[in-house]
Amino acid sequence: MNQASENIASATPADKAPRTGKSKPAAKQAPARQVATQAERTVVTFATAVRECPDATLISNIVRVFGMDGIEYHAIREATEEHLARSAAILTDNLPADRSERAIEMHLQRIVDAYVRSAHGAGTFYQARAQIARDLNSRLMNDDRDKDRMGVDGTANRADRAREFAAQLALQAYALLAAAEGAVDAYAQVVGSDWKPYVGNSRPAKEVSRQAAVAQMAALGM
Repeated sequence: MNQASENIASATPADKAPRTGKSKPAAKQAPARQVATQAERTVVTFATAVRECPDATLISNIVRVFGMDGIEYHAIREATEEHLARSAAILTDNLPADRSERAIEMHLQRIVDAYVRSAHGAGTFYQARAQIARDLNSRLMNDDRDKDRMGVDGTANRADRAREFAAQLALQAYALLAAAEGAVDAYAQVVGSDWKPYVGNSRPAKEVSRQAAVAQMAALGM
């Protein structure tokens, strides 16, 4: 074999894998979605929502000072209660008799939880924006007050807008609290007991069963 043949042979080893084109980078695996269990969710009661939302006295002052339309709290509460009670009655008539009572209780439990959480969320958002409005209107805490003074064009400044926004959120939270109270009343009317947020076990049942199986297998020497 001449020198050229030896060079060619050394450049193409027999065990070299054939090229199959440009390899694509491995696809990134999407991170596993972490879904909070019912037990891990923050428990929100109606009393919790009430503490976060403005009361009737504050709403009355806001309506008077800001010149906004009032909230028909009792009308919202009664309409929500009537709606949920009526829909529960229709569902009961269309469910198997031996399962309707428990099914309606579970259904309303979730529905009321959503109403209460909605009011609580609106209340906490109002509290946060109200604090921002207080900060902007405090001469001691506002380091940018020169920019917050009304300009020559007469447009509203930052502090004005913050107060207006906080007032709107207060009315919104108050209205949602009325709906939440109506939902709580509907639950008591249909189920016959006061609504309470569901609190699950600290560990999923599947995990407990798995640990029990492992302990039993170990006891059997397997």
